[in-house]
Amino acid sequence: MSLFYKSTVLTAGCLIATGFTAYADEEMDRILNEAMPHMHHSCESILANYPDDEEAVAEIVRLMVAVSLFNREVNVEEEIPDEELRATLKDEFIDRLEQICEADPDTLLAGAVDIATKDALN
Repeated sequence: MSLFYKSTVLTAGCLIATGFTAYADEEMDRILNEAMPHMHHSCESILANYPDDEEAVAEIVRLMVAVSLFNREVNVEEEIPDEELRATLKDEFIDRLEQICEADPDTLLAGAVDIATKDALN
């Protein structure tokens, strides 16, 4: 089981599967400020920088998912009220993120997360 799989299970479970609540401007500013230092990382470089810290990788991916959902103006709980359907989003997100990162480890992680988020929601 890859580090991305383990990390994104937590991430997707927190944001996509259980829902995304609209953030207040102050909270979104905090999320953006926390995410910005990591936006230059590729799928491979994030793992190289945090080789034994699954929680750090999961937190960084979580921040990027929050930014992606915010930019898309998506509230998962409102868009997908069925809990079972939301639960399937987690697996779709994880599968898609792994596909993108395995196909090109040099892909920017933020871009991979955004694509995986979009694909899971479609």
